[in-house]
Amino acid sequence: MSLIATLARLEAVESGRAQPLATVRHRHLSEHPLVLVPLTTAGEAGAPLGALVGTDQEEPRLMVVAQPRDRELRFAFLAELADAVLPHLDTYADDIELVEQNQTDPETGRRTKVEAELCADAPQLVVPGRAGIDFVRLLGRSMRFRRTAEQDPDTPYPAPPRVPLLGRWLTHYGERARVPGSSLLLAATDLLGRHWATGQSSLEDQHLGALLAWIDAAEGQSGAEAALRAELARDDRGQLVCPPAGPATDPAFDNRLLAPAVERYDKARQALGAAEDGAAADTRLGELTLAEREIRRLVLSQLRPTWDAVWRSLELLRELPEGRRAADRWTRDRWSFTAHRDRVRAGEPPQPRRDDAVTAARKLASRETAQAQLDAQEALDDPLVMAGRRLAGEAFLGEVTEVVMAWSESKRPSPRPLVTVRTDDRPHLGERVKVYRSLDGKPQSAEFAGFAGSPSDGLLVLRLTDRMGRAKEPAEGTVPRKGDRIAWTLFEHDQRGGPKLPDPEETPWTHGGPPGTAAENADPVTSEDIL
Repeated sequence: MSLIATLARLEAVESGRAQPLATVRHRHLSEHPLVLVPLTTAGEAGAPLGALVGTDQEEPRLMVVAQPRDRELRFAFLAELADAVLPHLDTYADDIELVEQNQTDPETGRRTKVEAELCADAPQLVVPGRAGIDFVRLLGRSMRFRRTAEQDPDTPYPAPPRVPLLGRWLTHYGERARVPGSSLLLAATDLLGRHWATGQSSLEDQHLGALLAWIDAAEGQSGAEAALRAELARDDRGQLVCPPAGPATDPAFDNRLLAPAVERYDKARQALGAAEDGAAADTRLGELTLAEREIRRLVLSQLRPTWDAVWRSLELLRELPEGRRAADRWTRDRWSFTAHRDRVRAGEPPQPRRDDAVTAARKLASRETAQAQLDAQEALDDPLVMAGRRLAGEAFLGEVTEVVMAWSESKRPSPRPLVTVRTDDRPHLGERVKVYRSLDGKPQSAEFAGFAGSPSDGLLVLRLTDRMGRAKEPAEGTVPRKGDRIAWTLFEHDQRGGPKLPDPEETPWTHGGPPGTAAENADPVTSEDIL
């Protein structure tokens, strides 16, 4: 946690209100995000109990599993979820734009420009918290390997083709959520926690109701009081006034309300199955319908407060202007969505249960690069984030006091002007340490050349090294002028990629390759593969 975040939490405790951690919104928000609020059954990992899903706050789609232990009802729930989500994904798949990309010819090594399809936008999925992201990932894992009647006519429980298809998409979204800065799959608690600091711990911030209470507390009530009520307050039936954001349910709800309702539903099903004539069957069917409606009402009572809380979170976030570089990260999400669309349409197999060594290393390297890039971009977009980097000695803000023209000692001298900067910050500078500033959206680098006078005077001498053109005289606007106030960073603005990893065919035997030298055993089926 940065010093700025720590100070903000202390101020939140003192004032009783959440304090801003950012002046802009660092994540892209879609105009029509798809909100998913899931619930799972206690005692069985990942067993769905119900969900609210949709793009309209006023008209959510309710899906309920009346008896979560019934496998057929679970499969029907997954099929209904696919019917709700896949059409939304399809609306983005064919709206494309053509963009130019550089492509290297594998034979000649020449780089040429080719036109590629890029989806004009991508569907965004929002869940209440991190546990919701884990549940999406679990659903994807359990659904994408389901067999259909076309694939295996002898499979005992064939799934509709849309079920494994949704599993592949949910797996992709779950994997993309692990990339820092991605906005395809977002958790409302992470979004709010990134932009506001509360007077409670980061673990307590995962309670959506308590987090919103700090940010959006009623007039005359402190955030701590409102958060305590959101966490613990119960009505006269002993039920939480603010139900948990899921996917787990409250034990008091399970034991006092849900369990008796499911028991009544089971008895009604048994009675219907034992009916001996049409009149008795009609009566039993009416009792079964009433029992199922009661379960739906109870599940809705737990889902609707969280549903409204997620939409309220999005309203608060939309009040912040979007960061300038958030659009670039969203473009990468669009490329990711487009690439997965192409893989699905090409008939490629679903994602494996486990990545091979090279794929795992590539994913890890790309995520590390994305994290460093995100940290740099957030600081460049947001003065409040930059203030934290300045306090950590990773950046400094200074006023240019003098500019002396100089040139490199070479056959073709290049401009190397010396810029003297006065700053009150204390950056961690050493001899020839590189610093960077943003020039027309691109980084311009300089070297630390020493102090002008005593180090306590705060006068730093920087030697500019690039982005001044190829002529002997610097291009107009590329050299700071006296009086300019400039933010310099000790971190690079654009992160470089890591070393090239070997192809799967060249993977050393110590990392499971090369393929074909040994029989590949199928992954054993685990409890995570079956809901």
